[in-house]
Amino acid sequence: MMITSVVKQPVFARQQPSLDDVLLTPLVTMALQEDLGRRGDVTSQATIPADKTAKLEIKVRDDGVICGMDLARLSFALVDANVQFVAHVADGDKVQAGDKLATVSGNARHLLTAERTALNFMTHLSGIATATWQVVDLVADYHAQITCTRKTIPGLRSLQKYAVRCGGARNHRLGLDDAILIKDNHIAIAGDIATAMQQAQALAGHLVPIEIEVDTLEQLEQALAAGAKLVLLDNMNMDTLSQAVNMCRGRALTEASGGVTPTTVVDIAKTGVDFIAMGYLTHSSKALDIGLDFIN
Repeated sequence: MMITSVVKQPVFARQQPSLDDVLLTPLVTMALQEDLGRRGDVTSQATIPADKTAKLEIKVRDDGVICGMDLARLSFALVDANVQFVAHVADGDKVQAGDKLATVSGNARHLLTAERTALNFMTHLSGIATATWQVVDLVADYHAQITCTRKTIPGLRSLQKYAVRCGGARNHRLGLDDAILIKDNHIAIAGDIATAMQQAQALAGHLVPIEIEVDTLEQLEQALAAGAKLVLLDNMNMDTLSQAVNMCRGRALTEASGGVTPTTVVDIAKTGVDFIAMGYLTHSSKALDIGLDFIN
């Protein structure tokens, strides 16, 4: 599928997302340690002379949006600081099948030792970025903004959330500590919506946002009466969702959630909802096909 530009233009140019090496290095180190195990890359040690050098190209084999360039660079650098990594694209760039993403050169053993770790990061995160961009493009003519969820692979959340930003969407909360999201079980244990909201408001302070999940219009009215300014409209059919958005107009921001896919996202956006939360982006995106090809 050819990646096209979003029609709707933002009021302000979107800043390109980035993550510092200090955040990425521990994750790359862990991945390399997992792959090297107790004996290192015995295949390369057995088949390639220790002083052999090589040059390889990282190429994409399908259209998409790239994410993970710095992770790839660090994968090679942590194995061998002398490897030369020349990037030809940046995270967030749209590419077409056959495009060259980077050239790497240096000790041949070390290049092949780092290859799979570099490609694992790039194919997975570029897949998320690509799927995100496609969904953002689908709803570009509507008011709704796409967000991700906490349905991420343990240990990789910061990277997967970053890939969503590279694809042009927003992050929902990064963890349990940066926002209050009152869900059905919180309400059940607290006793009712009003009690849950009152307790959340008492704890939050002025810098912690509060969102409350509702499943019915009756629950929504209770949440609005309790002072909710952001509501999560969970698993509502299109008619109910439209009514809920109208009820909240001028009173609270709305976010739709619950099994949203590229097939359903446009109909949801048509209701006028402010945000659409998609776990699909991080748990069901297909990896982008990227390979490392020998040059000489």
